[in-house]
Amino acid sequence: MLDYTIKENALLNKVILVTGAGDGIGRQAAISYAEQGASVILLGKTVSKLEAVYDEIINAGYPEPAIIPLDLKGATEQHYIDMATTIEQQYQRLDGLLHNAGILTVLSPFEQIEQDSFDDVMQVNVKAPFLMTKALLPLMKKTSNSSIVFTSSGVGKKGRAYWGSYAISKFATEGMMETLSDELENTSVRVNAINPGATQTNMRARAYPGEDATLLKTPKQIIAPWLFLMADESADVTGQSIDAQPK
Repeated sequence: MLDYTIKENALLNKVILVTGAGDGIGRQAAISYAEQGASVILLGKTVSKLEAVYDEIINAGYPEPAIIPLDLKGATEQHYIDMATTIEQQYQRLDGLLHNAGILTVLSPFEQIEQDSFDDVMQVNVKAPFLMTKALLPLMKKTSNSSIVFTSSGVGKKGRAYWGSYAISKFATEGMMETLSDELENTSVRVNAINPGATQTNMRARAYPGEDATLLKTPKQIIAPWLFLMADESADVTGQSIDAQPK
């Protein structure tokens, strides 16, 4: 899976929603999905970044994407219900959902975690994927082979000092993935998670400001499992938490 080479146009005619599509792994996933023929829905809070990804996809001659500007921190359940209705009206289907958006906030001792900071992390990293998935599931169940991919973390498998809010949110992400996978076992929807590992992203730079980022892999270099889990070849894979860069 980690050295998976996707067949040309393997995602042709698929509709895939990517959250956090303006930057980092979300940006690369969106471009890679479009390169393989998918119609990608770019969701993020910064319109200028989404427009830049849109332009890159168009300029490369890939299928025209759509843009959904949405700040997950302030989004309500009705936002996701309305979004699901719009996607169904425009595309009549949804084959893939990549939950890539996330926030880190401040790394600090547990006893110094501020409630507002904790709430923000839970809102974006846990509640938003919960509400979005809940709203989109009926549409995804209508397709013969659909995939939900959550973004996990090493600290969501083994807690680490000072990573309190983020680690807790990623443990919740792993639990949500496993619960959904088990519940949807006899449906057309498969559910998995990917832990990117140390990658050249803005979030990584904020967490490790003194690190030499040139020693890290780029999102493009590790994108294989994200492609695999959206392709039909992974139809029988569900409930897995995959390390994109196993030690």
